[in-house]
This record gives sequence, C-alpha cells and structure tokens, in this order.
Amino acid sequence: MADATTAARARIDRALAELERKILELKARTASAPAVADDDLFAPRPSDQRVAELEVAGREASEALGRAAQAVREVLAETAEREDD
Repeated sequence: MADATTAARARIDRALAELERKILELKARTASAPAVADDDLFAPRPSDQRVAELEVAGREASEALGRAAQAVREVLAETAEREDD
C-alpha cells in the first residue's frame, strides 16, 4: 500500500507543481502589463490573443487538477480494497 500511496502522492505533487508553474507564469505576464481598474468602463479590452492564452491556461490547469483528482481517487480505491481484505 505504501508504494501505491507514494506513487499517487508523486503524481499529485507533479500535477500541482505544473499548475503552480502555470499560475506563476500568468501572474508574471499580468505584472508586466499596465494596471487597469475593474470599474473603468473605458479601459481597453484584452486582446483576442490574450483571451486565447488565458483560455488555454485555464484548460491546462483544469486538466492538471483532473489528473490530481484521479490520482486521489485511485489511492482511495486502493486503500478501500486493502481495508476490505
């Protein structure tokens, strides 16, 4: 059981590290952009390219979280099977 748990934990750690890296990249991009107030009706709209980048990053983050959730489910299922034995 320890091997399965260790492997699942490693998969979760990798998925979370990947997610954290992507978030930091997005934060770095926005930090270099000029600040725009949320309530400014005349503020420039984000470019289509930036919107597309954010959509891709969102999908990648969602996939990483999905992989982490699946790893947790696998560990829980393995643990439950071992407890039943």
